[in-house]
Amino acid sequence: MSWGEWEKLKNDAVERQSSSMRLNGLDGNGAAGTGSGDLVVNRDDLGAIGHEAYLLYGRLSRDGDHARPSTFDASIALTNGNFTSGSELLKVHDRWNSQLRTLLDACARISNHLDYTRSTHAKDDADIGGQLLSTSKIDEYFK
Repeated sequence: MSWGEWEKLKNDAVERQSSSMRLNGLDGNGAAGTGSGDLVVNRDDLGAIGHEAYLLYGRLSRDGDHARPSTFDASIALTNGNFTSGSELLKVHDRWNSQLRTLLDACARISNHLDYTRSTHAKDDADIGGQLLSTSKIDEYFK
């Protein structure tokens, strides 16, 4: 192998390494690069959805339970009056309460999960940014 061939192989290896080590970065404004494959989560969208779930939870817990006491009282009165519809109305009452609790739980989970996702994503961004910064400092010594 001649000296010229050796130099060409070294240069080719350096070019391959530098292109494989290239990472999408941030522009001067801190926005994510435009390269494909970037993870993008719009925190405003997550916050809006979580907020709506929270508001729905509040409205459901206030208004969804509005008819429960009178439905229960009516079912007891009908049952005491020997009407078979009293026990059936109690079943409706119990089913409504079960479904309402399920819906309230779902709203709470959505709201809490989106809050958790938003905070975790921000923490992950900070961790990754710190790792990339330390890697770029090391990279300066190899240039």
